[in-house]
Amino acid sequence: HQYVMLCAPVIGQVGAAEALHSAEEDKNSMVNEYRLRRNTFIAGLNRAGLPCHVPEGAFYAFPSIEKTGLSDNEFAEQLLREQKVAVVPGSVFGEGGTGHIRCAYAVSRQDLSEALKRIETFISDL
Repeated sequence: HQYVMLCAPVIGQVGAAEALHSAEEDKNSMVNEYRLRRNTFIAGLNRAGLPCHVPEGAFYAFPSIEKTGLSDNEFAEQLLREQKVAVVPGSVFGEGGTGHIRCAYAVSRQDLSEALKRIETFISDL
């Protein structure tokens, strides 16, 4: 009926709240690790010629690919086919995303490094 309420189980909510309050060291360690991944990835994208602002939330970069001469759909498809790196065309997020791609950096530093190498190779081969 119209009064049914859904939410995360109470035990999970209590556990999450406790983790936020008592695991400060672990939380700070995770924040620092993701900051390092973000900064490394953004610097690599910029170095590869894909201008990208530093994101301040989530785990996604949104670099411009306009200088490549490819549409965001073409770029994403060719990068996947040729270098096995998956990104999302920015245009799927609306007109403002056209000419950009969305890249997740919530993976290991080793995977990020490999992805950057493959992206650089892809761009140099264009």
